[in-house]
Amino acid sequence: MLGIRSTNASKSSTRVLRRCFSQSHIYYKSNKDATGIVFMNMGGPSTVEETHDFLYQLFADNDLIPINKRFQPLIAKYIAKFRTPKIEQQYREIGGGSPIRKWSEYQSTRVCKILDEISPETKPHYPYVAFRYAKPLTDETYQKMLDDGVTRAVALTQYQQFSYSTTGSSINELWRQVKKLDPNRSIVWSTIDRWPTNKGLVDAFATNITKKLKEFPEEIRDKVIILFSSHSLPMDVVNTGDAYPAEVASTVNQIMTKLKFKNPYRLTWQSQVGPKPWLGAQTLAISQFLSGMDRTKVPGICFVPVSFTTDHIETLHEVDIGMIQESDNRDILKRCDSLNGSELLISGMAEMVKNHLKSGQLYSKQLPLDYLLGKSSDPANLEQLFGDHRKIKS
Repeated sequence: MLGIRSTNASKSSTRVLRRCFSQSHIYYKSNKDATGIVFMNMGGPSTVEETHDFLYQLFADNDLIPINKRFQPLIAKYIAKFRTPKIEQQYREIGGGSPIRKWSEYQSTRVCKILDEISPETKPHYPYVAFRYAKPLTDETYQKMLDDGVTRAVALTQYQQFSYSTTGSSINELWRQVKKLDPNRSIVWSTIDRWPTNKGLVDAFATNITKKLKEFPEEIRDKVIILFSSHSLPMDVVNTGDAYPAEVASTVNQIMTKLKFKNPYRLTWQSQVGPKPWLGAQTLAISQFLSGMDRTKVPGICFVPVSFTTDHIETLHEVDIGMIQESDNRDILKRCDSLNGSELLISGMAEMVKNHLKSGQLYSKQLPLDYLLGKSSDPANLEQLFGDHRKIKS
């Protein structure tokens, strides 16, 4: 069950955050050392054969699915074994695996090439991808960075809207690998832990939406409902005060402002799993209700997966197949293209990293509060997640 941390645990969390991302501003004044730009995301199996391991890592993550930590590995094994055949079939139906690694590596490489041009004082910039549940996992990426001689790095979340269960989980895993692989802190870290209103992100979504709306007949184009869809969260997480719902809404508002609110729209939520209450309204339920109405009232629906920067199973299968192809009204349903290789997005990310490096900011002012409001954990569990930072050498 989720809840508010105790006062002592909260203070410990804040101290650990400060220590984990300490002294970065010193290193950003030099141009002699390589800067790693690490794209953090949940990942996805690149091949069907990797599906079981991906599911196990996902269900074993107590930050994402907060259940009894003692029994969670056993529960994760059971769930992964039970769900693997169905999920493997879904990956076969979208081409044999998730494209998230391909697009993440493409985006990170392009961002670093741009940074070498616009931020010469911090070059060379080396691109990395660190997935939470699929290859390349954080430990693999961290070891490669050590082998490459990287001395400073930016953990750039690809969950552009923060949740403790996503970005928070990736940061927790990063800290575990700092303790394990880099106890003397040869790499100094900072993080961009959220960017829901980034101009490049907003412009990229607005551009793709405008392009997709042009596929509808001109006479109904402005009446098409834009159905923004974001990955849902269990209400246990939402009720801790998690920032995610508000940050997703801020992204939607910025996009619609860019589009001058010319279409009706709603924000909905997808990908609920299990019997617990999840944040709604559910995308599938709303789309089924609206698409079943008279065409004079709902002439078309345009899905916009607004919490994803690349295609993966939630867009290619859950929306494209489950919500569109299998619908009785699929003739009026379309999905906005995912951002993937969008140069607007990539340029926006590069400019954001440049400004971050220049500012010397270690993390956002929101991040300590996120950890104060994070899932319930006694001080001993906090030590397990973050370790005794006083033993880490400066």
